[in-house]
Amino acid sequence: MQLVVFDVDGTLVDSQAHILLAMEGAFSALAHPMPDRAACLAAVGLSLPEVMLRLAPDLSTADHAALVVAYKDRFHALRGAAPSQLYPGASEVLTRLAARPDVVLGIATGKSRRGIEHIITSHGWDGLFQTVQVADNHPSKPHPSMLHACLDATGVAPEHAVMVGDTEFDMQMAQAAGLLGVGVSWGYHPRARLGPRVIDDFTELEGALRMIWDEATV
Repeated sequence: MQLVVFDVDGTLVDSQAHILLAMEGAFSALAHPMPDRAACLAAVGLSLPEVMLRLAPDLSTADHAALVVAYKDRFHALRGAAPSQLYPGASEVLTRLAARPDVVLGIATGKSRRGIEHIITSHGWDGLFQTVQVADNHPSKPHPSMLHACLDATGVAPEHAVMVGDTEFDMQMAQAAGLLGVGVSWGYHPRARLGPRVIDDFTELEGALRMIWDEATV
């Protein structure tokens, strides 16, 4: 049995516009200058408290907590008005992989439980993922806790599992948990930060996985 674990923002879902607008709303609520776009996107993938600490290190713990609350409220409102779109090919590839008897799917995301449940429901993915790990229950990436939980939940050994993500944090988390990582170039970190296995389109993922699994049997 093979386990394929997916990040969400920047990997499955193009949430860039919502992220930047929610950041703008959060920092505006505290009358604090918003960091530039590049800094905001570079922090995507971390848990929100870690993101706010990184983006505004001069603020107090209470202010960081207030930024997290304001961001969540703004993001929730934006998502309700216009859901984030999937990247081309994401749904089709997930459906094909889930249909395979030798593959199970998982999620490891910096999103909250509320956020990921909304995405799963809105895209009709109920039952598609055997394990869903979120920031509510784990340390921030790149800590391997979420992937350890995915492995425990599915009973799959690390050498039979792959992490698919768009950030350096995803690749570092995979390495820390003993998994191979596949980076996607359409997300929020540049290709150079994603390691040796990077795809440019969802149509390439199944081939990349096949190569990994074939090499493992040699």
